Amino acid sequence: MGSLLNLVTPLHEATKRDYLARMLDDKVTCMKRAREFEFDYWDGERRYGYGGYHYIPGRWKPVAEQLIEHYGLRSGDRVLDLGCGKGYLLYELQLLMPGLVLVGWDRSRHAFENRHPDLIGTFLHGNIQDLHIALPNSFDLVISLGALHNLTLRELAVALPNIQRVGRCGYIMVESFRNEQELFNLQCWCLTAETLIRPEDWEYLFDHYGYTGDREFIYFT
Repeated sequence: MGSLLNLVTPLHEATKRDYLARMLDDKVTCMKRAREFEFDYWDGERRYGYGGYHYIPGRWKPVAEQLIEHYGLRSGDRVLDLGCGKGYLLYELQLLMPGLVLVGWDRSRHAFENRHPDLIGTFLHGNIQDLHIALPNSFDLVISLGALHNLTLRELAVALPNIQRVGRCGYIMVESFRNEQELFNLQCWCLTAETLIRPEDWEYLFDHYGYTGDREFIYFT
């Protein structure tokens, strides 16, 4: 198993959340709308997801900088972002190292059509578990931030081996919990997650399906 990283946690912890308000706001209806992963999830009301997911210059820059440093990325390296959304992290990588070959992959048609207009690279529309179409070792780095917990266990059984297969290095970030309070907060807040398990259970899945890359867990404290 690779390293336990801390790349996204500072960004995640900077956001304030009213957990009970979300749980009590007709949450089942909001979950159904959010799980379409289209306009409402990205740019509709906050109750359905992001409440307007817009590019903020520099917001993802610290994460991009750490990815470049940690993985020793160089011009010409190929980076795949699974569940890339509108491609804002990829764009920050592009600004820092224009020679990278960038590929974004997301299930959302809305995200696909509203990706950053200056992002240079390939943008693929499809499910993460369809990664089997990619060739072995196609990428120097495969990343997935906040996406894999939206898959079922059966879907993870397909996705994880393929992430390992197609990438020289890997970094996965997922939502998790360490205690009852964090589990409660996560259950209140999450709209799209299918797999809510402890870090040690994620580690078990990674090991079981042969994923040897890096990982990060974010918590709702």
